Amino acid sequence: MRKPTSARFIEVNLKKIRLSRGGRSVLRDLDWTICPGQRWIVAGANGAGKTQLLKLVAGAVWPTPLTGGSRIYKWRGETWTTPGEVKDGIAYIGAERQDKYERYGWNHTVSQIIGTGLHGSDIPLDLLSAADERRIERILGKLSIAQLSARRFLTLSYGERRLVLLARALASRPALLLLDELLNGLDAVHRQHALVWLQHSGRSMLPWVLATHRLEDVPASATHALVLERGGVVYRGALAQAPLARQLQARTTNSVVRSAHARTIAPPRPPRLLVQLTRACVYLDEHVVLTDVSFSVRAGECWVVHGPNGSGKTTLLRTLYGDHGVAVGGTIERTGIKAGVPLEVFRRRVGLVAPHLQTDQPPDLLVHDAVLSGCSAAIGLVDASSRAQHLAATRLLARFGLARLAARGLAELSYGQLRRVLFARAWINDPRLLLLDEAFAGVDTGTRRTLQLMVRDANARGTAIVMATHHRSEWPTGTTHELELTDGRVRYAGLVRAH
Repeated sequence: MRKPTSARFIEVNLKKIRLSRGGRSVLRDLDWTICPGQRWIVAGANGAGKTQLLKLVAGAVWPTPLTGGSRIYKWRGETWTTPGEVKDGIAYIGAERQDKYERYGWNHTVSQIIGTGLHGSDIPLDLLSAADERRIERILGKLSIAQLSARRFLTLSYGERRLVLLARALASRPALLLLDELLNGLDAVHRQHALVWLQHSGRSMLPWVLATHRLEDVPASATHALVLERGGVVYRGALAQAPLARQLQARTTNSVVRSAHARTIAPPRPPRLLVQLTRACVYLDEHVVLTDVSFSVRAGECWVVHGPNGSGKTTLLRTLYGDHGVAVGGTIERTGIKAGVPLEVFRRRVGLVAPHLQTDQPPDLLVHDAVLSGCSAAIGLVDASSRAQHLAATRLLARFGLARLAARGLAELSYGQLRRVLFARAWINDPRLLLLDEAFAGVDTGTRRTLQLMVRDANARGTAIVMATHHRSEWPTGTTHELELTDGRVRYAGLVRAH
């Protein structure tokens, strides 16, 4: 007898689930059921427990034992009390999986990485058959990223990597799909491709869960919503009645805003040149990412860098910072940096917030020490710190609403909380230049508004800003210039145009 269609997909029942990390309650007395055919939106502020909940469902973390809670999984006509027997049917996409490729240098081709989804491995272990290659081509086509098939993963933009990992998940033929901030870092075109796929997924019984901080990222095919607050459920049910508009609208943290405007804003400094590229070409793994780019930043300017995924925005910011070199024939000049002067002298004048920096920080590093590491522009705490530097870190933790997290390890934080730590780290040297690469990705709407005010305040004091973003709403108030990139070339560079 043929099993019903729903038996192909996983049903999850959580009862009285509690989860603690580092002695702190993350989830408390949580009840939730995911059934085949349901498509859930999970919302809540940074630190509410969204990512840990998805990891718990996937089996990557375990609930606090001996609390009377239970996890029940139903699949293929059988019932399991742990996720061990169903893990192969659950596909999870989140920042940590994406970061793993950069951390370990897994720079395989896109087709090879999607092939690992077919064979259930992290890295390619099996040759792809002709049937495998045809399936990979179909999936790439569905997501409109067929042109990436031969590219190396680490040469892709952040948004392109996210779609490749969605393709990898789909290749595994999942029985449950868990999507943690799937649309982070996607340009308008690629975001639409992802939303179209999510919309079409409503034709099947495949259950999925999408955690998001943006109301515009809720696809029309979603059926249910779960809203978390401080680890507890404040709403669980049909999407139509969910308080998502109230949950995802901008709410500003008053204590942080007051500290952001605690001092009188000084006039901008004289417009001295900070960094300049001239006819710069940049290669990553023999792939040209930037071509003939000329661009300069002066004190007090506020630049927004925009363009589609793969246009070179992240590479441009990392080149300005010094992570990538300029090919022969082009030049990069940094004020005060001449032959024999270490690049670290420049970096200590620069504040950087970027996804790769979040990935590189040691997970056991304390929040306070992570902020201190900005003093030496280092990964981790490598230099002894003065009393004045410790006091500066403490003040910044309070200013960015992180004081209560100071003694926690980075691994205990949510993605959005960790992003705030990077902001505090970037501020510690009173930088002349801030480089912000999709800096507001993964933060809740209230935190985003607060951080935008902090950026505006820094720019008003004379700090130059170079920010890459896909969202017009994130352009800082007082943006003076814009740089539009397409296929690694400058399409426009100059004063802000009317949009």
